[in-house]
Amino acid sequence: MKKILLFIFAVFLAGNLMAQNVLKGIVTDDQNAPLAGVNIYEKGTTNNVISGFDGAYSLPYHDENSIIVFSFVGVETQEIIAGTQSELNVQLVPNNVLNSVNVVGSRMPNRTVIESSVPVDMIEVSKFLLTTGQTDVNQMLQYAAPSFNSNKQSGADGADHIDPATLRGLGPDQTLVLINGKRRHQTALVNIFGSRGRGNTGTDLNSIPMSAIDHIEILRDGAAAQYGSDAIAGVINIVLKSNTDEFTGEVLTGVRNANPPSNFDVLKSDKSFDGATSEFNGNYGTKVGSKGFVNMTVDYMTLDHTFRATDPAKYSVYRNKFGDAASDNFSTYLNSSFSTGEKSEIYLFGGYNYRTTDAFAFSRAADEERNVVEIYPNGFDPQIKTNIADKSLTAGFKSIIHGFTLDLSNTIGANNLHYFVDNTLNSSLGINSPTFFDAGGFSLLQNTTNLDLSRFFPTVAKGLNFAVGLENRIENYKIFAGEEGSYKTYGPVIFAINGADTTFRPGASQGFPGFQPSNELNVARTNFGTYVDLDLNVTDKFNVSAAGRFERYSDFGNTLNGKFATRYKIAKGFSLRGSISTGFRAPSLAQMYYNTTFTDIIGGVAVDKIIAKNNSPLTRTLGIPKLKQEISFNAGFGFTAMIKSLTLTVDAYYVKIDDRIVLTGTFYSDDPDIGAEIAKQNVSAAQFFTNAVNTSTKGIDAILSYSLMIGSKQSLKFSAAANFNNMAIDKIYTNDKLAGKESIYFGIREQYFLKASAPKFKLNFGVDYTVGNFYANVKLTEFGKVELINWNDNGDNVADANELDTYNPKMTMDVSAGYKFKNLSFTIGGANILNAYPDQHDAGATESGGLWDCVQMGFSGAFYFAKLGFKF
Repeated sequence: MKKILLFIFAVFLAGNLMAQNVLKGIVTDDQNAPLAGVNIYEKGTTNNVISGFDGAYSLPYHDENSIIVFSFVGVETQEIIAGTQSELNVQLVPNNVLNSVNVVGSRMPNRTVIESSVPVDMIEVSKFLLTTGQTDVNQMLQYAAPSFNSNKQSGADGADHIDPATLRGLGPDQTLVLINGKRRHQTALVNIFGSRGRGNTGTDLNSIPMSAIDHIEILRDGAAAQYGSDAIAGVINIVLKSNTDEFTGEVLTGVRNANPPSNFDVLKSDKSFDGATSEFNGNYGTKVGSKGFVNMTVDYMTLDHTFRATDPAKYSVYRNKFGDAASDNFSTYLNSSFSTGEKSEIYLFGGYNYRTTDAFAFSRAADEERNVVEIYPNGFDPQIKTNIADKSLTAGFKSIIHGFTLDLSNTIGANNLHYFVDNTLNSSLGINSPTFFDAGGFSLLQNTTNLDLSRFFPTVAKGLNFAVGLENRIENYKIFAGEEGSYKTYGPVIFAINGADTTFRPGASQGFPGFQPSNELNVARTNFGTYVDLDLNVTDKFNVSAAGRFERYSDFGNTLNGKFATRYKIAKGFSLRGSISTGFRAPSLAQMYYNTTFTDIIGGVAVDKIIAKNNSPLTRTLGIPKLKQEISFNAGFGFTAMIKSLTLTVDAYYVKIDDRIVLTGTFYSDDPDIGAEIAKQNVSAAQFFTNAVNTSTKGIDAILSYSLMIGSKQSLKFSAAANFNNMAIDKIYTNDKLAGKESIYFGIREQYFLKASAPKFKLNFGVDYTVGNFYANVKLTEFGKVELINWNDNGDNVADANELDTYNPKMTMDVSAGYKFKNLSFTIGGANILNAYPDQHDAGATESGGLWDCVQMGFSGAFYFAKLGFKF
């Protein structure tokens, strides 16, 4: 710790030895009124400030060639060369309606984040690209937004390859993702294992490279009445880059500290570092005519395995290899607009991501029946590999017709996940077994057509925005089988185990049994929606908004939802805001139709299980009802404050969700009432997706930022953010046939998994320091307590001491420093430089089979990096 403090002191001391210029001025609108909240920054650096309520600003910058950008919603962005002047007053004129940008959560064309009636985070991705070691969107948001949580998982099959993420501790599929305001498709994956997102689908944010993103808006409020299904927890809107006349990019290299602190019972590595990471990306934009542009991004990243295996001398070990998956990730993205007249344009954006991954499965011992000793004399460690293809394309036409802005678009997106199993075998084939299998997979396609019409009426009160729209969506879900050896049981094969001959060996590829022809399906559905959205400035101080949305799904029927929000300015720089809304989430096609036979490791014992699709004969026999939509009620209340260069927002929230879709606990074939039905499936156990739980979530979000100048040479920016979150399970219900089996249907173990989607709290504190061409930052993140029930669960639905794994609060520290040259920048730093880990637990009883479950900061340890940025 002393070394770290000395390093931070050295950073600030070095800064005092450097010179810096300061530009001051006032920003006004076209009526010469001061503009508050204007984002003013030096292009290509971390130098940025926000104008105060009097429009005044003071910005440090590097030299006379620096480009100063003035950006504000609803007005034309201006880029001005600093020159030798010390004072620069700027007047911003209204934007062309076609080019105006709406902040997510409101369709009002001139609304800023601080003026929003609902909480919205605006995250400038370029700052994180320059100064931090986070290499993907999920991890960047994990440390930038306190209510967002995501962890890499291990031993969780598909979730090792696509990281689940949550907002406000709700499900991964209860947050809607948009790109440039258009709905993003979900993944085909439904999460089966792990502590976060169990039984949920979600959106793969990591398929979108950070280098293609300008900024991210996070709406932390229910918005199903505005945007449709999934927006129960909120909306994440990813805005792609549109800059022109420059080529930017970076080269990054980094490694993980391979050895946790000595108090952890890990198998000592003979390496000092692992998890090697390399990334290269480039972004280029060019103008097309006087108003159009084309912006393109190419990104390639490779990550190696981390190894955090448990010391077998300390615990019973069922995984010889434990850690992050390895991956190779290639992405290319496009964002473009082409003028077709004074009042119309065509736009086109989308991307392609291809990822190959390699994750560790649970080990197979030499003397167990799932091994063939002639092939693996010492047992083996299966590896689950995937090829993941993700692609999307949006094409649209926007025009102004009789004062109305018309926006017609179509978005098509698809996600395909194909499994392979290596270093494995099908033991029922004996010595003739291959060691590599194609295990099949699944895919999801979504095609969404939107027609939106909006108009701003400046003479109605103090301004009214009216919007109405239609949406039609088609979804298609497929499961395709693997090769025969990946799922079939052959035999009989005579072999000896523990001194006795037997004629049975378990079949299928060990580590991940392949999908069978009986699992294959090709299903589709359609849905139609329409909405109306009103946003009225009643007075200069008072705003109200209301929205309503009707949707009809071809597979379960109709929904109707509404929202009301308001904001009142109590005094200059201080406002109150609040909202109430109803919402829904349609069951995903994966939740309705996913079915497979798989192997689960329970306390070191391999158990073959089936997940039966919702309309299967087994689910109907057991009385599992047809899936229906989840329904929600959201309420929020908070305030915003802005005093010169200090901004503060505090928002309390309440989210009640009924009929949550969950993956049940495990019913076994020895159950006296239903065991015979399960045994007919030739498996030992079964699980199902069902509407079974009502929950209520309460919490508070608080975000503070403050910037100041030290003399006239240096700038400091402070940021602090906090999320306090608590979920309660209000009711668990089942059907008549399974009455009395609530402890199995959704028992205490599953309940704790659901509540572990977020820590009890998460706190962030950051300091950014800039002087001359030098920049540095320090960020502290504290993760609150998480509790899980381990495999010692005795089924009595009580959290006994030996069943409860408690992960106490932990803190991480990120540090970086860099220097900007004319066309280059160089940054070095570390993420989690204190090498913090969650508390360890018995690896023989955790869900992951390692010392840690997938909670808090994860189990990868410190990451050290260097990156070279360029701009031409």
